[in-house]
Amino acid sequence: MDYLAIFQGKYCNWIMYCNTYEKNRKQRVVLFDMFKKTLIRLIPILCLFFVVNVGFAQHDASRNAVRTLASGQIKNVFKVLEIPNHRKNSPISQAEKAYVKMLVYSQQNKLELAFASAIEAFENGFPLERFFVEPRNLLSKLHAYKPFKKFIKRKKIGIVHGPLLGSVTDRSASFWVRTAKEVKVKVVLRPTDSTTSPKQEIFAKSKTLAENDYTAVLKVSGLLPNTSYGYQIYSNGKRQSKLYRFVTFPEEKGTSKFQIAFGGGAGFTEQNERMWDTMNTFDPIATLLLGDNVYIDDPEHTLTDRYCYYRRQSRPEFKQYVATNSIYAIYDDHDFGDDDCIPGPEIENPKWKRDVWNVFKNNWNNPSYGGGEDHPGCWYDFYIGNVHFILLDTRYYRDLDNQNMLGNFQKEWLLKTLKTSNGKIKVLISSVPWAPGVKPGSKDTWDGFNNGREEIFTYIEDNNIEGVVLMSADRHRTDLRKIPRPKGYDLYEMMSSRLTNIHTHDLLENSIGSKFIMGYNEECSFGLVEFNTAINEPEIVFKIINIEGKTVGEHTIKSNALTFKK
Repeated sequence: MDYLAIFQGKYCNWIMYCNTYEKNRKQRVVLFDMFKKTLIRLIPILCLFFVVNVGFAQHDASRNAVRTLASGQIKNVFKVLEIPNHRKNSPISQAEKAYVKMLVYSQQNKLELAFASAIEAFENGFPLERFFVEPRNLLSKLHAYKPFKKFIKRKKIGIVHGPLLGSVTDRSASFWVRTAKEVKVKVVLRPTDSTTSPKQEIFAKSKTLAENDYTAVLKVSGLLPNTSYGYQIYSNGKRQSKLYRFVTFPEEKGTSKFQIAFGGGAGFTEQNERMWDTMNTFDPIATLLLGDNVYIDDPEHTLTDRYCYYRRQSRPEFKQYVATNSIYAIYDDHDFGDDDCIPGPEIENPKWKRDVWNVFKNNWNNPSYGGGEDHPGCWYDFYIGNVHFILLDTRYYRDLDNQNMLGNFQKEWLLKTLKTSNGKIKVLISSVPWAPGVKPGSKDTWDGFNNGREEIFTYIEDNNIEGVVLMSADRHRTDLRKIPRPKGYDLYEMMSSRLTNIHTHDLLENSIGSKFIMGYNEECSFGLVEFNTAINEPEIVFKIINIEGKTVGEHTIKSNALTFKK
């Protein structure tokens, strides 16, 4: 139906009636009735406009369609698939659209059409292993359909997603994997030094479980600091991965020199997925993904959550990157709730909170997840050498009415962690910016929680905690700023959140409350940070690297700038 033509025709008739409005009371009645009917017929257009331009901001058609399917609006799924968006009309995007059509036809029990869509997706590059994962309930009938069963037998599926390296320390490491069904899995490690005996094999075993979305984390201990290891993944006794390499961290709390990468804003944009390859060329020892790591914006539907994670985890660039770089993740609004969400301080309200948290846990490989089952969240800390990284959860307990970003339990943990830290440098990490004025007029950053921010900064000063630098994401650019502190040392903030996003935020060089040092927003970028505590005057070198691998900004922070002046 051509709603625009209806609107234009009715609008012209309405104007014609207006010209004789005062002449005839009956015409006024007809005018009102026509206006009412026109408005009713325009409601679908207005709703679709709102959803596309607000609810679907920064997203692609296939993700939007899955969200529509998950909400039960199955009649609208195909319409949403055809809405123009930022993604190229490439084979990959066509494959994703065909996959969504397959889900719709499967739900409608139109198995012949579902199978045809599956073939279309596969022929356009869709990874075969994704036919084995969520939504398993929607795919059950298709899996029982004989032509489809014959089709998928062409490949034996062992590891669906992963391995994802995480929780590396100087003596241990963890390896996350997802399989098509519950199976026993094993990781086998060997030092890559050619002089080392092959008998020095280290391994760990586990089993993927349906209750954990067919994932498992294999934890290995007894490793040596600063040592290169090769590893492979096995399932049911058969090798399932190629040989990957990683390096353990420097000895904990000892002096060291290393570099890490960080950033956020990684909405799925296939033309920018090469960012993971760019980052890989710099071979950081760890990578911090600081929120909006996938764009979901649909906390009430696990189907949408998992679709967004699975799609990213199947990208070859991402798979290679996370297999060799220790990954640490926290969430923000777009991968926890929805845009600028303020879910309140309660653990179980809204009721989707714990479900989203469980999905998050099943898709990352962090050292811990907040306070566990009793106090769920994504906060934790870890050391690389004598640099202490402290990552916060700024969403689960966010309470604007009481000016509490973190919730009481997490806040107490943070203050205690800061006070007892043994780090020469302490990196205090938030998913949203610390610096005042970086998102003018918004209460979504720490500007909306100024009392809580001031409490943390004052605590640092009252307890003479030196060596603190700040890190954050959220703004679609990469910045370095300085927050003046009259009673302490100035706080530097490194900010980056445009790993793959199309949407860009302007540089703010004249914000009130913080000083702009450098920034970049012309292309996608990430932060590369080198820490060197092995020299007389330890330093932090912050580089802005764009998607082409070029250094477009660099600044050095000396440790003596992070001390109290006597």
